[in-house]
Amino acid sequence: MSGTRTPGRRLPDWCTSTWLMLALPVLIALLDAALVSKGARWWEAALSVLAAVALLLRRRLPVTVLLLTLPGAFVNYIWLAPMTAVYSVAAHRSALRVPALCATAFALVEFFHWPLADHPLALDRDNALYAIQCLMLAAGPAALGLLARTRRELAARLDELTRGQQRESRLLAERVLATERARLAREMHDVVSHQVSLISIQAGALQVSTGEPAARDTAATIRELAVRTLEELRQMVGVLRAAGVRRDEPLAPQPRLADLPALIGGSGLSVTPHLAPGGRPWPEAVERAAYRTVQEALTNITKHAPGAAVTVRVTGAGSRLVVEVHNAPPSHRTDAPAPLPGGGHGLVGLRERAQLLGGTLVTGPTPDGGFTVRACLPAAAD
Repeated sequence: MSGTRTPGRRLPDWCTSTWLMLALPVLIALLDAALVSKGARWWEAALSVLAAVALLLRRRLPVTVLLLTLPGAFVNYIWLAPMTAVYSVAAHRSALRVPALCATAFALVEFFHWPLADHPLALDRDNALYAIQCLMLAAGPAALGLLARTRRELAARLDELTRGQQRESRLLAERVLATERARLAREMHDVVSHQVSLISIQAGALQVSTGEPAARDTAATIRELAVRTLEELRQMVGVLRAAGVRRDEPLAPQPRLADLPALIGGSGLSVTPHLAPGGRPWPEAVERAAYRTVQEALTNITKHAPGAAVTVRVTGAGSRLVVEVHNAPPSHRTDAPAPLPGGGHGLVGLRERAQLLGGTLVTGPTPDGGFTVRACLPAAAD
């Protein structure tokens, strides 16, 4: 049954504390009514009990609850119920005149108590002291309620200011990041673009001036790669400069698994491809990571093991895409060019890319003296 409680299941702490804070004044007011109603008539006791029970609605209907407590305070000397009601009015009503009127009503009801014949309007010391007592009974809860409401409003205002400061700090950090990205974009464009442009110009000059078909084809390949690099660099500089700004110009199509044959064919290496990613569609992020893994591995082989035989395997293993690039030991020809410099950041970036997708990347030498790069990428990357 939906109403059956599971044995041993405890209510949340916030629920328990809320009900306790709501019911505790009611219980104390009932005790007060029981003490002062001893020997009273039944309807006087009923008005006192009504005043105490009405406190259950003091947060939703504070003014109505105060009005329900006044008859009991008029016929009996109950204090706790009307005082709690005055406090609730002051704590939950924003207009100052409403708590003032309610406190005044309680003070007047307490001063002109039933029966009126026992409370003459005499200008004497006892009446003056009793009037001060009635005013204190009404003003005290009203002041505490106003203090509680002011404290609550100040806390809300402080929370709003804190959120505003956090928002300003976040905007400032974004501006600093955008500035740093723009600086990085300028440096990348000035340094890399200049060098690659020189390579493209030199390759074009060689392509025009040479008469050897092999040299002309090599120069054409170098020029094509330089132009492609400049185009990708332009896209990356645009991304860095945008820094969260909406771009009207779409980015160039990102590489996918279908682009691997062209990448392998243009690498200039002796590559044996085994591309069988399976018939299932792979997420775009996974395909892009697989392409970048093969690209970086081939680049490293070109720099550190030129002329080595290379095997590229891309296979689907259940819900994971496995990319493996293995190269044989590098050749030690005397006419081989000097190895290109490398900082090792490429493999670090590949490992971070794989980890972001929930996969793994393993690299290392093989017993035959070669090197293997193996990435395992999950299909649930999106």
